Amino acid sequence: MLTAAIASSDSATAAQLMVSLQQTGLVSSVKSWTIPADRIDASESIPDVVLLDLARDPEPQLQFGAHLRQLRPAVRLVACSASNPPTQQLLMDAMRSGVQDFVFKPVAPDALKEILSRFSLEGLAAEQRSAQKLVVLMGAKGGVGTTTVAVNLGVQLTTFAHKRTVLLDLARPLGNAHLLLDMSPRFGIRDAIENIDRLDSHFFDGLVTAHKTKLSLLAGALHPEVWQSIPATLLDRISNVAQATFDVVLADAGSQFGSDWAPILKSSRMILLVTETNVPSLWALERRLSALEGLGIDSEKVRVIVNRWHKGDQDTLDSVQKNIKRPIIASLPNDFRKASTSINLGTPLMENHNNNLTNNYRQLASLLTGIDAVSVPKKGSVGNFFSFPAKR
Repeated sequence: MLTAAIASSDSATAAQLMVSLQQTGLVSSVKSWTIPADRIDASESIPDVVLLDLARDPEPQLQFGAHLRQLRPAVRLVACSASNPPTQQLLMDAMRSGVQDFVFKPVAPDALKEILSRFSLEGLAAEQRSAQKLVVLMGAKGGVGTTTVAVNLGVQLTTFAHKRTVLLDLARPLGNAHLLLDMSPRFGIRDAIENIDRLDSHFFDGLVTAHKTKLSLLAGALHPEVWQSIPATLLDRISNVAQATFDVVLADAGSQFGSDWAPILKSSRMILLVTETNVPSLWALERRLSALEGLGIDSEKVRVIVNRWHKGDQDTLDSVQKNIKRPIIASLPNDFRKASTSINLGTPLMENHNNNLTNNYRQLASLLTGIDAVSVPKKGSVGNFFSFPAKR
């Protein structure tokens, strides 16, 4: 179901448009904006479709529509005009404002239904394309190594899978992915939010920092108070821009999230939950899975990664996998010396030979991209992988 809005200066026409929208059976909610009195800002949710009720002087409605397109480029603007056919000048002005469809007043439900049905199909196709690129990594609790997993997975995606990959550091309250890569980024998530009205792929490329492995990073918040001015509802828009440029978009969401994170979680191709095999982590894992279900996240896209795995943990993992009814797709072995050295030096794991930890990251990258991995362990050995949805 789509969300919609009506921008009008005439209450009678707005009421008629409301009736027609509701009668299409394709919208779940309808907002009403009075033009030119109402104003909106970047933090307000913009519906999928907006009807611009053009008055005799259409300029206020068209300016309002252009502003909506800046806030949400994917919004569908439908001009409702009394001029049938519209003048050439009106068509040109409407096109410059981002209008994509014209209907004529009085607007019949069938005319709207045809436009909304077409938009729904186009939106579904776009959602499926974007869902192939965004992978969200989230910790069952703090301290399980989510950022370590995100960084090393990202490096393997670029060096082994040869995918143009960007890591969005969305961890709260502070992002430290740059430390694991020994980088000093000039820009980060705060700059993207502050320039959201002009954020496109070109501008985004200027905000990310490239590592020598070719992994790109949008740095996280360097001060806890930054997140007080970052509406989580805008993170999905940043992700969409990233997906227009990169083959794979990894988002390190840390361990903190709320209901306002639902849009970016729902738009992801998959969510990788990172945990350990101790009681607090497994307890938190089950509650995190319940929380995601409560947000309406499709359980089919949620998968579990066990970090710092020991051979003696296998029986526990078999039991956990049965209880949570989701596959544990990767068990990353506990190699404290190599992992600690990697973190402290800001050097990702890159060994090519006889290193179980590096090989497991490589196998995980192969699963995400659908390519063949090298040195795949036999069933039951360190880093055993279970069923995993290939790239759709």
